[in-house]
Amino acid sequence: MRNGQTKPGYNLQIGTGNQFITDFALFPNPTDTLTLIPFLQSFSSRYDRLAHTVVADSGYGSEENYRFMSENGMEAYVKYNYFHMEQRPRFKPDPFKAENFYYNEEQDFCICPMGQKMQRIGTRHVKTASGYVSENARYRAIRCEGCPLRCRCFKAKGNRTIELNHRLRKYKQKAKELLCSEEGLKHRGQRCIEPEAVFGQMKNNMNYKRFRHFGKDKVFMDFAFFAIAFNIKKMCAKITKEGMDWLIRPFYELTVVLFRCCERINQRRPFLHYYKFLAIFPYINIRVIP
Repeated sequence: MRNGQTKPGYNLQIGTGNQFITDFALFPNPTDTLTLIPFLQSFSSRYDRLAHTVVADSGYGSEENYRFMSENGMEAYVKYNYFHMEQRPRFKPDPFKAENFYYNEEQDFCICPMGQKMQRIGTRHVKTASGYVSENARYRAIRCEGCPLRCRCFKAKGNRTIELNHRLRKYKQKAKELLCSEEGLKHRGQRCIEPEAVFGQMKNNMNYKRFRHFGKDKVFMDFAFFAIAFNIKKMCAKITKEGMDWLIRPFYELTVVLFRCCERINQRRPFLHYYKFLAIFPYINIRVIP
């Protein structure tokens, strides 16, 4: 809470298109990495299809997320750690980092900065908090004793051992190609003014900084009401800007009719119809994820 207090909260994720809220979900996770897959699945449950284009920052760039998007045919304009650092004009890769070692894919070995061959000695499996298991290949140098670059290479005893995740390396390479393409530059520029602008309007312009209820179902209903009102307000502003003020009254009446229809269709679950009401807006393609 920025005042030394610890209070319960939710990690709110939203999908936007033309600064309209197209989807949202609440998670207990403090970080964003584990929220991407269930968020994309919530989009599928609402619109009966998965998003074809996903744009997100480096907080979502994990092997599990890249694999899910790749297997489901999504274009993943998702950054990874150090992507921005690599784009700096003066950036020079550290030759002593394991990921920068030369790798021979055909014979499966690495070359250290001194030119010594590093043979594969095994595989280590790492299980993440979500249960996903990644595979890291392990390589070891033959003889590091007496190497003039050892003081810069590593400080442990014995010969240096490194681990490489080849699958993640390929996903990062593909993501870099997409992000640096002409379409990728367009999406990267658009992401800054899509979800960030929505969050800015929510927090600063509308002073919506705290949920007013407790419990996930009630908080879900809380934000569903807000999202509906936000989209209606955005639509009316857009109609006014384009000089079609006469459409505001019919649009308002249509909104009231849809609310009443939803209430009669689903009276047993009083908050679900408000959630489904979001789907009436045509901006359903997830172009940007914060």
